[in-house]
Amino acid sequence: MGDLEKYFKQNDKRLIHKWKHYFDIYERHFSRFRNKEIIILEIGVFQGGSLQMWKNYFGEKTRIYGIDIDPRCKQIEEDNITIFIGSQSDRKFLREIKKQLPRVDILIDDGGHTMDQQIVTFEELFDLVKDDGVYLCEDLHTSYWKSYGGGYKRRGSFIEYSKNFIDFINAYHSKQRSLKVSEFTKSVDSLHYYDSILVIEKTKREPPTDEMRGTPTFDYKTKKKSTGKKLRESIGKLFS
Repeated sequence: MGDLEKYFKQNDKRLIHKWKHYFDIYERHFSRFRNKEIIILEIGVFQGGSLQMWKNYFGEKTRIYGIDIDPRCKQIEEDNITIFIGSQSDRKFLREIKKQLPRVDILIDDGGHTMDQQIVTFEELFDLVKDDGVYLCEDLHTSYWKSYGGGYKRRGSFIEYSKNFIDFINAYHSKQRSLKVSEFTKSVDSLHYYDSILVIEKTKREPPTDEMRGTPTFDYKTKKKSTGKKLRESIGKLFS
């Protein structure tokens, strides 16, 4: 059991609501930031318990910001924790917040979980995350709930929207004009899909290169052509 789950199980401070399997995911992607001077932004303050949990886990050097639509959340502020009140689906509000915030190391979207909220938040705040930072969107099971605007394979769900990220991260290899290298391609190192969570880890990327080293054992080019011919013959038989 990791430190975050231990804190959660022993928590007697502000209320926290989390799915149990989230804690291993947090530890896997957040542990490298511990005891460093980092900035965290969490969308969705709820009762403020998770903000206190992050403060305990990452250490006193951490500066934490929260966003929530409920004005009562303003009273949750404490040392190193600042709360902004507004809607995460309000692009104008998010753009104003970006002007006030430094770039963040970790952004956690644990807000209202509707499709519009998750998509708007990503589109407006993803570039607020530092070049080596982490963007985490959780409770993605709502992408399968019609009451939240989701549904299996439903266009406009965050899951369907985020599937494009797989293409974007591979755009350096595209030979079609419809898939071009973007800022996403140049800035994202990896995508990690879990039950209800997507983690996007950032890093500056150059076009990938490949090379070969060593002595060939056989004429691999000839073999490759032969294998390709056999594959085409097999496919032909399959559909004949």
